[in-house]
Amino acid sequence: MNLTKIIESILFSSSKPVPLKLFYKKLTEFPPEEVGKALHDLVHEYNELQRSIEILEVAGGYQMRTRVEYREWVSRFVKEKDVSLTKSVLETLSIVAYKQPITKKEIDSIRGVDSIRSVKQLLDRRLIEIAGRNGDKGKRLVFRTTSKFLEVYGLKSLEDLPTLKEIELLEK
Repeated sequence: MNLTKIIESILFSSSKPVPLKLFYKKLTEFPPEEVGKALHDLVHEYNELQRSIEILEVAGGYQMRTRVEYREWVSRFVKEKDVSLTKSVLETLSIVAYKQPITKKEIDSIRGVDSIRSVKQLLDRRLIEIAGRNGDKGKRLVFRTTSKFLEVYGLKSLEDLPTLKEIELLEK
């Protein structure tokens, strides 16, 4: 059996990123080094061929995705779930992403308004989650981003977020 083709078929059929550890766990017929090499070779092959599909490492796993330059064409045929966020919800999500773990009170303080609606929408969309409670009196809920956040925005990890300095350079 061709391990690269097995991995390709798994990625093709999965709607979520597949973690490398899951490949190791489920493909026990193959040594982990071979699995890792086959996956690396497949990612390299897709990049070299410049196909309309690419394999990206996002949210702690690997996923096949349409290249950005073809998404407009695909959207004419495939209806995507509405993932658009209002300005206030996007602002709240940005604050959580950069300041996490963070309480609603801290979010409100940064935004200057009550953020309960935005927080609820982000929780409903599973872009943020409750990370526990802080140690203050009253033990306020603390929020953080989720792996779905990473997946939706095509990030391997939070370290892939642009720095504030990079954002400022874009504005110039």
